[in-house]
Amino acid sequence: MDIDGVNEEENSRRVQVRFVTKLKPPLTVPPLPIAIPSNLTRLGLSTLVNNLIQNGNHDWNTQPFDFLIDGELVRMSLDKFLLAKSISAEKILEIEYIKAVAPRKEEEPSLHDDWVSSVDGSDPRFIVTGCYDSLARVWKAAGECTHILEGHSDVIASVGVINRKGVEGITVATASKDRTLRLWKFDIEDSINNPIRIRAFKILRGHTKSVQCVAAQNTGDMVCSGSWDSTIKLWQTNDSQSDGDLVSIKKRKGNDQADESQLEGEAVSTLVGHTQCVSSVVWPQQETIYSASWDHSVRLWDAETGKNSSDIFCTKVLNCLDVGGESSALIAAGGSDPILRIWDPRKPGTSAPVFQFSSHTSWISACKWHEKSWFHLVSSSYDGKVMLWDLRTAWPLAVIESHKDKVLCADWWKGDSVISGGADSKLCISSGISVL
Repeated sequence: MDIDGVNEEENSRRVQVRFVTKLKPPLTVPPLPIAIPSNLTRLGLSTLVNNLIQNGNHDWNTQPFDFLIDGELVRMSLDKFLLAKSISAEKILEIEYIKAVAPRKEEEPSLHDDWVSSVDGSDPRFIVTGCYDSLARVWKAAGECTHILEGHSDVIASVGVINRKGVEGITVATASKDRTLRLWKFDIEDSINNPIRIRAFKILRGHTKSVQCVAAQNTGDMVCSGSWDSTIKLWQTNDSQSDGDLVSIKKRKGNDQADESQLEGEAVSTLVGHTQCVSSVVWPQQETIYSASWDHSVRLWDAETGKNSSDIFCTKVLNCLDVGGESSALIAAGGSDPILRIWDPRKPGTSAPVFQFSSHTSWISACKWHEKSWFHLVSSSYDGKVMLWDLRTAWPLAVIESHKDKVLCADWWKGDSVISGGADSKLCISSGISVL
């Protein structure tokens, strides 16, 4: 079959290709070899595949596709790609097409009273944001704030949802520049017209400087925190006064002087080794904690013994860290330059990143792996952009420019949306992203 393609030059050299896909009907095309212009780019290939699908389904609505050759995403014209990869154009070329990973919709921004410093989208029912106004907020959807978590006396630097097994309701941890962490409980199913204001059920004290980050153990029984005092501390999340690290304290409320009981917790253990601010922590497996620091290092810790089991050193201050990708083993981190670095600690010589992405133009503030993909992650930067990445290409899949100022945080939500917050005091939601 010979196809003239989509407004390409008549004198373009042609190559024989076969389009294949793992997508289900009606997204399939006949697996027959066809001749196409070799100077087609991704856009031309996408138009061609849409035309082929439409031939068998006249009700088809056009959508963008991405293309893989030998497992690598095509980000240039076919002839340039074949030349760069030393692939022969004389044989039939197999091209796999997948849904393009890019947002289809931008929701209305959710406004805050100050900079949005942190977001957590790990629960598909809601989003938690931390703000420079010392409040955390819970959002059921864009513009729908259901709960306001009040009690901190300074900027909230980090928020984290705790999935506690066998415990009803939602538990959230917040970390603040007031040197404390707080634990909160609420019911997301509460039907309300106005946000409910709630106070923490437990205050965690022990850090001597601002608390920069918090992460929950996968069982939900504990959280860990990183601080400007260069330490990592481990805390219990229970609300029982029978434990020795708990005491009951009183808080005065309003003008009526009513008492409100809260619990105060002390750290179970302290991990010492970093020499500057611990900017990010993750706790993906029960026995292992990962941390990133302004001392240019990523460290792995044995959560039970408190020992530093492995180090990866970088040449830059690190702001953010996440673990995911293939076998949930790849370490992504960003910091005080525009480069998003990824290490594979399973390989020898792990001080050298296995991937480096350099499309941002300023400090990287956040990075997050997609929970169900080996290849995809999101990053945010002080350059005002959020970028979607696939390990199979060095170029971003999509650049989201919803913010008008620095982007301070980003996360995935519901598997098909990216959420972000920034110095423009907005929570932005970009939805309709076909990762899987």
